[in-house]
Amino acid sequence: MLRLTVFEFIFRLVPEAFVLILAMIALSNVKLNSKRYIISSLLLAVCEYGIRLLPINYGVPTILDIFVMIIIMWSINKADMVLSIKSSLITTIVLFIIEGLNMLLLSFIFKDELGVAMSNVVIKILGGLPSLICFAVISIIYYLRKKNV
Repeated sequence: MLRLTVFEFIFRLVPEAFVLILAMIALSNVKLNSKRYIISSLLLAVCEYGIRLLPINYGVPTILDIFVMIIIMWSINKADMVLSIKSSLITTIVLFIIEGLNMLLLSFIFKDELGVAMSNVVIKILGGLPSLICFAVISIIYYLRKKNV
């Protein structure tokens, strides 16, 4: 199980869900509707939180999250199903790459103490911020460029 605290839900999952949905909206060629955007982002965050509470092996939550993202984009944001699938896979892969690079940086900084540092909730959230900010910047730039084209 990947139990999360309420602190992690508020300061990591919710902002990440907003960035993921924005990226998927940009990739799915869907017009941004603020009401749908907020509802779908909060729903994604709650679903991710619930999925992480399930007693399942590592990796399975990611697959379930992808299915949830597809369903949310298709049903709430009215995106095409194929584009919803593509955008969910692309955003997940890009997020994994950015988080992998962030973990390399953190392992260089913390060296042998990375496991200890990641067991502290505040340090874990602060350590994850660079990847979230980087993904947000990429998503916002892509969305704005696509909007202006």
